[in-house]
Amino acid sequence: MDRTRAQLAHSVADGVATVVISNPAKRNAMTAAMWQALPALLDGLAADPQVRALVLTGAGDTFCAGADIGSLKDPDSRAQGYAVVAENALAAFPRPTLAAVRGYCVGGGSQLAAACDLRFAEEGASFGVTPAKLGIVYPASSTRRLIDLMGPSAAKYLLFSGELIGAERALRTGLIDELLPAGALADRVREFTAVLTSRSLLTQTAVKEFADGRGERQAHWRGCAESSGETAEGVAAFLERRPPRFPWTPDAKD
Repeated sequence: MDRTRAQLAHSVADGVATVVISNPAKRNAMTAAMWQALPALLDGLAADPQVRALVLTGAGDTFCAGADIGSLKDPDSRAQGYAVVAENALAAFPRPTLAAVRGYCVGGGSQLAAACDLRFAEEGASFGVTPAKLGIVYPASSTRRLIDLMGPSAAKYLLFSGELIGAERALRTGLIDELLPAGALADRVREFTAVLTSRSLLTQTAVKEFADGRGERQAHWRGCAESSGETAEGVAAFLERRPPRFPWTPDAKD
């Protein structure tokens, strides 16, 4: 990875795609070009049958300090629109997603973290949503997502004030799911994603749909579980006390 320019780097290993936000000169702030590049990058990873989970993180000791302020100077800038498209693409990624957070997770960084299914953070991480400091109208979809995670009062505290909160408060209010000691984040993410990739991708895919309100597909997914042998394999593996070899693949879902 070129550590001198703004970019989104990615790699795939052991069924886990890792996307790294890198803009070292600006604490990994997202440029307009980076926002625009993210949906296509996610589409490519979603199409890779080897990818069973995705981790989003930042280069070095910062997750993402937000949108590059330079992209917001022009009142006709479409940077916020690019950010919403990228955020929605991340939320719609068809496999489990996890934000691994160190350091600052602010503004657009918090948007991206909130769009992931899960968020693990290291002690010392800071979180904030700062449009009130800039006179920017925070997108309705992003506001709703934050409220769904934290509840109205905790989300309004961030949105009204633009103040940063520490990782302990982020854990208490539901913004993050696990808080790790300094230096322990990478190992915990590696351990947990290994768990994710060992589980039923059919179950995980159905859960993501249901969480998005698509309850009408319940009969569809039950049929897939039966016809693919997914449930039969899971039950057999449990009774035989062995790791399951789940047969369902994404191209078999319809």
